[in-house]
Formats: sequence, structure tokens, C-alpha cells
Amino acid sequence: MPRIQISRLTMVGVLLSSFAVQAQSQVFTVGPVEAGRGEKASGYIMIPEGVDEGTTIPVSVIHGERPGPVLALIAGVHGYEYPPVTALQNIRREIDPRELSGTVIIVHVANMPSFLGRTIYYSPVDGKNLNREYPGRSDGTLSERIALAITTEVIDRADYVVDLHCGDGNEALRPYSYWMRTGIEDLDSVTREMVIAFGLDHIVIDDDRPSDPGESTYTSNTALTRGKPGITTETGGLGLNDASSIQMAEEGVWNLMRYLKMVAGTVRLQTGIVWLDRYEVVRSPITGIFQAAVRDGYAVNEGALLGTLLDFFGNVVGEMRAPFSGIVNYVIATPPISEGEPVAMVSHIKPE
Repeated sequence: MPRIQISRLTMVGVLLSSFAVQAQSQVFTVGPVEAGRGEKASGYIMIPEGVDEGTTIPVSVIHGERPGPVLALIAGVHGYEYPPVTALQNIRREIDPRELSGTVIIVHVANMPSFLGRTIYYSPVDGKNLNREYPGRSDGTLSERIALAITTEVIDRADYVVDLHCGDGNEALRPYSYWMRTGIEDLDSVTREMVIAFGLDHIVIDDDRPSDPGESTYTSNTALTRGKPGITTETGGLGLNDASSIQMAEEGVWNLMRYLKMVAGTVRLQTGIVWLDRYEVVRSPITGIFQAAVRDGYAVNEGALLGTLLDFFGNVVGEMRAPFSGIVNYVIATPPISEGEPVAMVSHIKPE
């Protein structure tokens, strides 16, 4: 594969018109959190009670001494995904706003009920997946109200958005990121450059995200449907908060900030990228037990056994097989499985 060359020239048309006016002001505000030039501040966006209980979203604002872009970093959309949460805590501590050009908005834990409840995918309050509820509703259930707050208070105030994920508490995952294409050439060029700058060496090309801003569904796609570059990253899994996964997320953010010229330093380019041009999430037809036959990162042929389905007495009731040849991005590595839930994600390797 030829060396990737990144040019920032394609950003100009997209971003000059989208820079938040507030980014150039002396005070930057997110919810009740205000930071002056060269300052950092933290606090909580309050989600009041509605049709169900309320919650809080811990956020930080680091307002650079010098003007520049606004970068939103969002962790904890799925509450059992810990490395991005810890990575952003470390980044908050390490960024010196006096040396920063632009502004960084950090959402430390987007989904507090799921985080405190240690639940995979779904909120323990309303049973909904926050990353399927954007752009949210003011009169909706808690997940919808959280989504609305992140849309209006974070994404709408940003120029770039990164939604940091990892394998959920049941998922063994090989690190990768998503390049979500919109069909808008300038925007797609910027997001491609962003995802390369983040530095993960497996990148999934996703052409199937909704284009309607009113039905954006996913966190980073909410940015894209509003004409803002947004990417999704995946580092870590199985509910572990291991040092290597935390470091991978941190390094990705720092390299992206260097690329955006928000902080000083040389951009480290990932030259050995494996591009994945389509993917399929394989889902269980039953509720029962899943026994994986592969691990994350395995190469599989079409029809290869991904795992076996059992009933609660241990009887084999089915097999799950690869839909095509490719790479296992993640696989469910804990026994419980519910009908309709993923057992694995397989991606096809793009020919060179």
C-alpha cells in the first residue's frame, strides 16, 4: 500500500464556514461550564427528570490561549467501555490551555446510568442504546434527553467530533476505527484525514449511515449530518481498563490535536493501514449461550465457524458462520446471548 499523504488544504471549504463564533471569544461555555482564555473548567450538564429519572453528564472545557478549532471528545456513550473514559481524564489533566490553540470539549461519561450500572449497550433506566437515539428529544426517555443535550451543547458547538468507544463488557475487540462516508467530497476528505491521523491501523469504511439530521442515530454521524467532520474509534474491550488500550486512545487524541495544529509536535502517520471496505454484524437468532470459536483479529474464510449456540442445558442448537472472508473486528467472549444481539463483526479487506 502506498504511503498515506495527508493534506490540510481540503479542510478549508468545510471548516471556515463552520468555526464556532464562541471559539474566538474570551469565554467558551458548555452547559453551565465556562472557561476563559488559557483556562480549563469542569462541571456537569444537568439532565432534568422527565418521563423518567434525570442524570448528569460530566464535561470539561479547555479554552486555549490562542484561537483555533473546537474539538469535541466524547467517551462513555456505552457505559461499560472504560479505556476512553480514563484516557480523557488523563488528557484533561495533561493539556496546558496556555499552550493550546483552539478549544477542547471533553464529555467524560456520556451515559452515567449505564456507567454506574455496568450495563452493556442499553441504559438501565429506559432500556435504550444511547448510540441509536440521536439527535434526541426533549420529551423523550432519558437516553433521548441525553442525546439531545450532547447534540446541542457539545456537537453543535464543535468543529470536529471524535466518539471514543471500545469493545463493550461482552466484546473482545481488535482496535479499529470508522471512516463514515457521506458522499460529500470535501467532508469525506477531511474525515478520512482525521481517521488516519488518529492512528489505528485497521479502518472500516462505512457508507450506510443515515443522512437525515433529524434521524442521525449515532453520535459521530450527528456531526456528519450537520456538515462537521466526525469519526468513531474503538480501543479495548471486555470491560477491562488496561493500560495499553488507554494509551492507544490517548495517543490517538494527541496525534489528532497535533494534526489540527492545536498543540505543537510532529504528526506520526500510520503507514500500514488495513482498509476494510464492508462489514457485517452477525446476530444471534436465539437467546441462550454463545461459545466463540474465533478471537478478535482472526482472519476467516467465508463460512468459517465463528461460534456455537447452545441452550441453557448445554445442547448445541446452532452455529454462527462468517458471511464472507475477512477479519473479525470483535467477537462476543462471554456466554450470555440474547436474540438479535451481535455475536461477531466481520469486515472484508479492501483489495490493494
